[in-house]
Amino acid sequence: MYKVVIIDDEPVIVKGITKVVPWAKFDCEVVATAEDGLDGLRVMAQYRPDIVITDIAMPGMDGLKMIAAIRSEYPDTVVSILTGYRDFDFAQQAIRLGVTRFLLKPSNMDELEEAVSAMCQRLGRIKSIPVVEAPEPEAKTPEEEPAHEAGSFIVKNAVDFMEKNYVCKLTLADVADKCYVSQWHLSKLLNKHLNQNFSEILNGIRIKEAKKLLADPSLRIGEVAEMVGFIDMAHFSRVFKKLEGVSANEYRNKL
Repeated sequence: MYKVVIIDDEPVIVKGITKVVPWAKFDCEVVATAEDGLDGLRVMAQYRPDIVITDIAMPGMDGLKMIAAIRSEYPDTVVSILTGYRDFDFAQQAIRLGVTRFLLKPSNMDELEEAVSAMCQRLGRIKSIPVVEAPEPEAKTPEEEPAHEAGSFIVKNAVDFMEKNYVCKLTLADVADKCYVSQWHLSKLLNKHLNQNFSEILNGIRIKEAKKLLADPSLRIGEVAEMVGFIDMAHFSRVFKKLEGVSANEYRNKL
């Protein structure tokens, strides 16, 4: 039996899909439902479903980020969207991230059954792909491409958030929460896509901004360090010299 999770902030929709779709016909069972995206991700972690049917226009949740999180962290889970959000560009991006069907509310029973059938067929293909112990890095199957796209999407959002909030006391947990993935998964994606860990990326952003501020002779180096998010002046000095090969003071004298 395929495990199904339904995520929607409209209880009538959740109840309708749960009760009306002939799940047994497709060897499926609804194991859990959720009323918003964050609760949906919690349910995902608990049940690790095979199928997710979700809305993407819910309070407090960026729909594309949620889809990317699901497709990246649970690549063997197939996803269909059921939403009243009519945006062609959004739909295209969702499909690139690996969504099986993009259905608009209200959908009739034939559309829902066709979507469930398509997801079950896709699951059959995923489970029939043999495990290869040493695949070539360049060789990605059609099922792996959306997961890679989702990972790239998450990394881009993570770096964007860091670039906008580098002054704050950021942690890996803070950024992972904004991307709706676990700390472990975000760390793995950053290393895979950028070949750097979280601290290296954040320090690189901060030093890049510090170099701009050092052009202003009215600012003391300690002030610059604080303005880009370093609490410890000694730490700033070590990181700056490691990345630039010279001290902050030597860099300023060269300007």
